[in-house]
Amino acid sequence: MEMFKTILVPIDMAHVIEGKANIDIAAQQASSGAKIILLNVVEDIPNWAAVEIPAHLIEESVTRAQTDLQAIANATGMKMDVEVRSGHSYKTILEVAEEKQVDLIIIASHRPGLQDYFLGSTAAKVVRHARCSVLVMR
Repeated sequence: MEMFKTILVPIDMAHVIEGKANIDIAAQQASSGAKIILLNVVEDIPNWAAVEIPAHLIEESVTRAQTDLQAIANATGMKMDVEVRSGHSYKTILEVAEEKQVDLIIIASHRPGLQDYFLGSTAAKVVRHARCSVLVMR
């Protein structure tokens, strides 16, 4: 089995159950000394919509995600880095993977809906464009 030094686990706060399963897998890999980074991406709000949303609501969303993600990390009993970024999910995941020199991304995939067939899911885009190994959990 390949040894990984840095593992990125993107967590969609709307699907935390799947995310926790991914963290368990990452923890198993980390037993060999790998660093685990939990990442939540707060989706950018289009400019036309952002004008209608008070700025403090966006900031509160990022703060809440940071707090929730840190609680998930603390519950594992392992040391994990926690990052919350704003942007488009798959692009931000790939940017963090490059920036942190990630060897493995463990990402959840949901059952595709109609829009995924036209646009492609986040997991599918990550798989297609990542420069490292990607483990997709269903």
